[in-house]
Amino acid sequence: MSSSLAMRLIGIALVGAALCTGIASYLFWLTSEPQTVAAEPSAGRSADLILQTVASLGPRYQHPDWVSYLARRQNGRWVHSTNLTAPAHSLIRVTIRQYDTATGLRNPYFSQVQGTSGGTMQLDGQTVKAVSPSAPAHTFAIPQLGVYVPLPGVADDAPNQCSAAPCTQDEAHHTITFTFRTKGKGHLRWQCFVPCGAGYVTGFGGPMQAFNYMSGYITVA
Repeated sequence: MSSSLAMRLIGIALVGAALCTGIASYLFWLTSEPQTVAAEPSAGRSADLILQTVASLGPRYQHPDWVSYLARRQNGRWVHSTNLTAPAHSLIRVTIRQYDTATGLRNPYFSQVQGTSGGTMQLDGQTVKAVSPSAPAHTFAIPQLGVYVPLPGVADDAPNQCSAAPCTQDEAHHTITFTFRTKGKGHLRWQCFVPCGAGYVTGFGGPMQAFNYMSGYITVA
């Protein structure tokens, strides 16, 4: 066998191996599940979910410039996950630290707080039932339970804005808290209804279409 033919065969083998590795990595990414974050049990039949929304994930992540939710584990560690669990027939207290600036809603319907205890939320300690349709950066919505909560954005010129996840409480943000009650066991989809996929047609591409960014599931058990 000539040396040139041997070199070509080696090259073909290397390219084939690289393709196989790439395909295997893609399939692993496509089928792998994000980490699951459980609601923290508290007194009585209640539990706490603590989340944050960020304007950009930062260089540690696959899509550094995408908006996203993160969830906090019981040990205080923030993880990039929207895969949550919560107990059935329980009162769930949700705390969301919202770090992104406003995008605004296409549908004013989602500017009203719905499906929460008393139809209200606490916005930086103040009880509110609705916000201006132009105010939200994101929403937290569980359509199967009728839960819709608008998350107002921080001011565009707010000092000390967060640039990479996870964000800290020292950086500019709003704190939104509310409660809702779970029913029986189920697999509930939750999501954002703000067109926050900047750079994509109508704002509904990218992180808006990708699980583990602006949508996820709550497994009620």
